[in-house]
Amino acid sequence: MAFGADTTTDEVLDGIDMTGRRVLITGASGGLGEETARAMASKGALVTITARDMAKGEAAAEKIRQSTGNPNVDVRELELSVPDSVRAFAAGYLADHDSLDLLINNAGVMARPLARTVEGWELQFATNHIGHFLLTNLLISALKKSAADGRKPRIVNLSSAAHRFGTVDFDDIHYENREYDKWNAYGQSKTANVLFSVELTKRLADAGITANALHPGGIQTDLGRHLTPEDIEALMARVPVNEPAEEPAPMQMKTIPAGAATTCWGATAAELEGKGGLYLDDCQVGDPEAYAVDEAAAAQLWAVTEEILGEKFDL
Repeated sequence: MAFGADTTTDEVLDGIDMTGRRVLITGASGGLGEETARAMASKGALVTITARDMAKGEAAAEKIRQSTGNPNVDVRELELSVPDSVRAFAAGYLADHDSLDLLINNAGVMARPLARTVEGWELQFATNHIGHFLLTNLLISALKKSAADGRKPRIVNLSSAAHRFGTVDFDDIHYENREYDKWNAYGQSKTANVLFSVELTKRLADAGITANALHPGGIQTDLGRHLTPEDIEALMARVPVNEPAEEPAPMQMKTIPAGAATTCWGATAAELEGKGGLYLDDCQVGDPEAYAVDEAAAAQLWAVTEEILGEKFDL
């Protein structure tokens, strides 16, 4: 069947056996992450989900175990905006697992008021990009073990069409000298997710590991918990309109199973085997802004993020 905007996770995974595939999904105590975990667990995957709130995470994991009959769903604590939490999580995960087949960087925050980490990093960029950058690099050894075993591991980074709201401002990433705009900041972090996928794929080409970014679509989840009615109105006004439409086209809202479908497609589609650095949308290869897939910007982002973290990663 042809996949599109209304395709669901179960339709994407129909006929796919994920038995024994080890999957890690960040931010999966609800919404898209939980649905991705459920769909993959239903196909036999060994799933680890992360959560900031362990009680909420365990409730989601138990619901998945009960609905799928798959007991192999565990939850671990992770706060992506705190480097020490990321390092502790990675150390614990690697102590228990020597390989990883699918890393799905799903967690994120969206359009929240200005907040900073203790290091002074703008929180959306810290959570959506820096935390996932650090986590991914710390887990590369497990992904490489999977590749060496012939299991063709993949990294899937959740971006957004909101990458169109902002490039990465390398002169002032953390809004120290410019006025903070929460949508611009969100867009900057989502552009970073695409650029990260481009550079990851380049650096991991010889290891047989690919990374792709995706836009899940417009979905009502906890991601939008900070949004006011005025924010929703502003968001709708900023959504690009397909030309030559005579009237602005309303943004199509998806169900959660449809929103998580592109994640499942990016993680399993045979036609994506060996292909990385792409931007996926509606279970198809999409068309991002040129600046989001610019190789020079991707390399610069990698170097800048290493500088922010004070650590270099040689893949």
